Amino acid sequence: MDKELLRKHIRDYISSIKKDFKSYEEDREERKQLISYYQEFTKERILTMSSDKLYEYLSKLWAMLIWGNKHYIVDKIIEDNGLDNIKENLANLVWGHEDIEKRWDNFRTEINGMGPAMISEILCKSHPDKYMLWNRRAYVALNYLNVDNLPRYDYQLTGKVYKHLCDINKEIAVELENQGLKDVDLLIVDYFIWAQLQVEDNLSKIYLKKTEKKPDIKTPEQDKFVHDDIRDKLRDIGQWLGLTAKIEQKVSEGSKVDTIWESTIGNMGRVIYVFEVQTKGSIDSLILNLLKSLINPAVQGVVAVSDANQIEKIKKHVRDVKDLKDKLKFWDYEEISKVHESLEFVNASINNLGLVPEGF
Repeated sequence: MDKELLRKHIRDYISSIKKDFKSYEEDREERKQLISYYQEFTKERILTMSSDKLYEYLSKLWAMLIWGNKHYIVDKIIEDNGLDNIKENLANLVWGHEDIEKRWDNFRTEINGMGPAMISEILCKSHPDKYMLWNRRAYVALNYLNVDNLPRYDYQLTGKVYKHLCDINKEIAVELENQGLKDVDLLIVDYFIWAQLQVEDNLSKIYLKKTEKKPDIKTPEQDKFVHDDIRDKLRDIGQWLGLTAKIEQKVSEGSKVDTIWESTIGNMGRVIYVFEVQTKGSIDSLILNLLKSLINPAVQGVVAVSDANQIEKIKKHVRDVKDLKDKLKFWDYEEISKVHESLEFVNASINNLGLVPEGF
């Protein structure tokens, strides 16, 4: 990390505080209220939450600004995971005694529909002295400060990586205190990041193509982690495009697929697009599942999702599969992550306008 560059921005930040101390005090009060709210949810209280209380708990997160209809999203999280399962895993994430590395990975493996931005925000507002808030803005800031090996995509943000990022943010907190700020926690660091480190030139470069670090899949748990992350992003993209999007759906006898996009065309019927995510495993099984899905006449498109190397292998396998070779499309999961990030930004920006009231 470029400490001199960081200190320059801290000096600018302190100078801006002196010029508008009232706004800084308002921000501090907002932080206190946010921390107080989330710390009120003890392990026992989380375990006894109703679905309405879980909605309240999640809907207050900044990460939920990307969704216009927050009720729909929370209902889907409950439907996909089960309320009791969510509460048990959430209580362990926030208040468990195991190392955060293990708690983070366990939660991401067990709970679908809640990504790093939501998870880290809950942790940061519950334990601001220990855990940072990770999102696109945090990536921009740390990248600007020349921090190496940042996770570009959600599937790269393992518990080990998150723990390391928290340590980096603690270094920033120390630098803030060294230059005169008092009682600095990692939520204050987040406010500093938003105020000082969203550099326009850096933001403009974030989407430039560069060599990305591939996920290092060594265990079945890591394989499931990457698989489920991409599967859920496909669902999000479909929802943002105005389609009915679901995960783990049975589309025909013997065929349960990772994600579907569905659209109803007037009174004529429905059209379904099927997505199967392949990280590891048998390509023959992938092909068989996609062939079975095509038995459903509503299925108009099938897409195999994987990395560039796997896609080439799949293409070779389907060359001689008459009923599939001309119908199967391919989508690199790094492109999916970029599309998801772009649409996330667009939706958050539009929803901030407040054009449609919540619950409309």
